[in-house]
Amino acid sequence: MTTRLLLPTLLLCLPLAACGNHDADKAATASGKGASPTAETTSVGRTVQEATDKARAEIAKKNISISNGQSDKAEITPQGELLINGKTVTTTASQRALLVDYRKQVEALAGAGMDIGVAGANLGVSAAGEALKGILAGDTQGIEARVNAEAGKIEAQARKLCALLPGMMAKQQALAAELPAFKPYATMDQSDIDDCGK
Repeated sequence: MTTRLLLPTLLLCLPLAACGNHDADKAATASGKGASPTAETTSVGRTVQEATDKARAEIAKKNISISNGQSDKAEITPQGELLINGKTVTTTASQRALLVDYRKQVEALAGAGMDIGVAGANLGVSAAGEALKGILAGDTQGIEARVNAEAGKIEAQARKLCALLPGMMAKQQALAAELPAFKPYATMDQSDIDDCGK
């Protein structure tokens, strides 16, 4: 299933996207006005948030690709049409409604993954800032606890993502039962849900 590839890709790319917009911070540092860790977090968070907003908009407008691990390629359009190898599969109104519903679940899962990416980017900056402050102040006690508290927020978001999987599997199975052409693409199983928490 493409969502298995989509989420790790998003999670890896989002923190990197945040690194591309530090010209203002570099200029501030060059002029002797170094950015504070709080300002840096805000800058990174804003940059990553802009990237995720753009990605969400693109996901909402474009076809979502799904895979069955074979050479066949399937897509679901924003209007709920199923395309297999570029050809539209004839569907009923109820089948299209199921396709739209499943697509919304995929979008929600991708959105949850993006939220984790934003939190991860901010955590990286926060951890670096905490370490630097501790070293400069000669007070390294408590750095790990403060960073772990922030990491706990990411874990909470990851649990929200995992909580979406049972509903996604149910929608996928319902769609496969109603639309035989979709059945080869209904590859999600209980192990996907079980492994998410790990």
